[in-house]
Order: sequence, then structure tokens, then C-alpha cells
Amino acid sequence: MVEATEKETMDNLTFKSDTVLSDVHLYRPNKRHLMVRLNAAGQPVFLSHFKLLCSTYNWVSEKNAKEDTTEKEQQYKHRGELCDEDRSNPKNERELNIKGLEALLDDDGDLEVVRRPQNASDLEEEDLLRDRVCPVILVREEDDAFEDEEQEHICSDVIKIEHTMATPLEDVGKQVWRGAFLLADYILSKWDMFRCCTVLELGGGTGITSIIMGTVAKRVYCTDVGEDLLAMCERNVALNKHLIDQGSNEIKVKELDWMQADFCTDLEAPYSWSEAEIADLHDHCTVVMAADVFYDDDLTDALFRMLYRITHNLKNSCTVYLSIEKRLNFTLRHMDVTCEAYSHFRNTLNDLENLQDGKMKYTVEPIKLDFCQFLIYERTEQL
Repeated sequence: MVEATEKETMDNLTFKSDTVLSDVHLYRPNKRHLMVRLNAAGQPVFLSHFKLLCSTYNWVSEKNAKEDTTEKEQQYKHRGELCDEDRSNPKNERELNIKGLEALLDDDGDLEVVRRPQNASDLEEEDLLRDRVCPVILVREEDDAFEDEEQEHICSDVIKIEHTMATPLEDVGKQVWRGAFLLADYILSKWDMFRCCTVLELGGGTGITSIIMGTVAKRVYCTDVGEDLLAMCERNVALNKHLIDQGSNEIKVKELDWMQADFCTDLEAPYSWSEAEIADLHDHCTVVMAADVFYDDDLTDALFRMLYRITHNLKNSCTVYLSIEKRLNFTLRHMDVTCEAYSHFRNTLNDLENLQDGKMKYTVEPIKLDFCQFLIYERTEQL
């Protein structure tokens, strides 16, 4: 029986109705999230490690990268972490399942069960095949939260990102979203295609996609709006500078407000553009990308207006990569489950493709999601 006071407590909402929560962190890819500080808005900021499943980037030589990729892919196949091409082959998957099953059987064909020893204290700790459970430790921002980690492991296959976990709608850029992971997967699977490019990201948020792109592209302009968010993004770029080929590759964090008609060139603004940077973007940019930024109709309209203005001034032809998650909602207006934000996005995209102004021509092409997954998240059908 539940007392009335306890029941009232249980019925209270954990988050306010205007709070948006990303589910990426629920998968706990690094098994812990460390709160490192409070941001300017008083929100707790967490530091997470997102493990990469393969290394094929420019901080290793191309030959070593290919060898390392082949070796790791074989390891993942034996562990059951297959790429989409292998999953589509029933024969390969069946053979792997049979081998995995045989490894668990004894000579008589009975299933072997490994039991936990009765007295664990008699064994060395390193012999226990169990993950060590560590408490989450709160530290100050200036402390090195992970100085005891193995640095070689962190440098090779871990992306470190500061982010928040629940924010109002206007601060969702401070969270990590699956659309950013999906676009990052595509970059990693087609990394040679982005080599030495100049890239612009619209709505970069925490910067995880720009950081991945920065491992192969010559220069990445990671843009968003809001000094607090841009400071977080700049911090994340600094946390992962060991992954970027210093001197050859560069990530610049800049302010770009879609509601404004032009770039911010105010010298007193901390993330403003110089005339040289604007000229560099117009002269050399060949790739524009945006991940999971289509959730509000007004912002979607503003983004496409900004996209048109920028591409209209580019010296070279450009490819734009847009990643989106279709979010289903039940609406009283339709009395049905709809995806209004996605529908508005598609309609606006069609308008852009049908645009005829005598100079610009846009062609829209969907990308099949048959490329390998390099980051740990749930690649849902809505992506």
C-alpha cells in the first residue's frame, strides 16, 4: 500500500513540460558521464567519452589505417558487430552463430555455464572477468577529470564531448543527438571524399560532427548562435585537438544566426567573422552540412534562406549533407500521429529543388543508410 503523500511525490513530473531530453546519453557508450561544471545558464555540464568502433582517420597513415580497419572489422565480425553488408548475408551470419554456439558447448554437446566462484577474495582481482564499477566523481572545471585514463586509448578511438542532458527547447544545441552521430558515421565511411575540403556546418551544437569532419577536412567552420553554446563547442574542439592534424587541418568556431541576413563581423563579438574568413569560405567551401536541426518550422525556413544566400555566393559548386530524425507526435489538430516538422522540411526542400533563378540549380538525392556504424547509438528507422 502506498501512502497518499508518497503517491503525490511519485506523481510529480521529473522535468518541466518545456524540457527536451536527448536519449543518446542513455546508451552510456563510455559507461559513465562525469559532471564537470555548471554553464552560464546554471545547467549541469557532463563530459562523455564516445568510443569509435574503427579507426580510419588522417592521424594514422593511409596504409596503416586500411590495415587497422581490416583487422578491427574482422574482430567485430567475430564479436557479432557486423556491418550492414555482412548482416545482409545470411550464410555469413549463420556460420558465425554456429561457431559462437560451438564455443559454449563441452565435449558431450552440453552447454557450459561459467559460475561465479564462491570465495572471490581468494582470487586475484585481475582474474575476475567482471567490469569494475566506479563511482561518478564530481570535479571542478580546471581539474583534469580523466588524468588517470590510458592516454593512448583515449587518443586512438574516443571522442570527448561536453554536453548537457536536458534543456529547454531553445538550448537543444547543447545536447548530443542521433542525427549528428549518423552524419559522423557517413563522414567516417566516406572519409577520403572529404579530404582537404573546406566545410561549413550549420547548427553545429556541441561540435561532434565538425570534430569528426576536422580529422580529414582542411578547414571546418563550425557555426551556431549563442555565446554559451559556442564556448562549449570551442571547449570540445580543444578537448579533441589530439585527433586533428595540427598545421594541416583546422576547426574554427563561429557565430552564424540564420535569422540575420549576413555574417556577424562585429570585432567586439567573441565568435565574429573576419573579412578574410568570409572570403575564404566563399572561395573554397565545397561542403555544407547540418545535423538534426529541423525541429521548428520558423528555424527551418530561416536555415534554407541562409543556405540559399551562402551557396549563391560560393565560387565552386557545393554538396550539402542534411541529417534528420523524423520525430512522431500525436497532435490534437489531426487526432493522429504525425511528423509535422519533417513534413515541413520536405516541403521546403522541394521548393529549393524547384527554384529557378537563372544561376542556381539544386538537386536532391537521398542517401541509403547502408554504410557502417562507427559510433555507439541506436540507428532507428526514423533516421
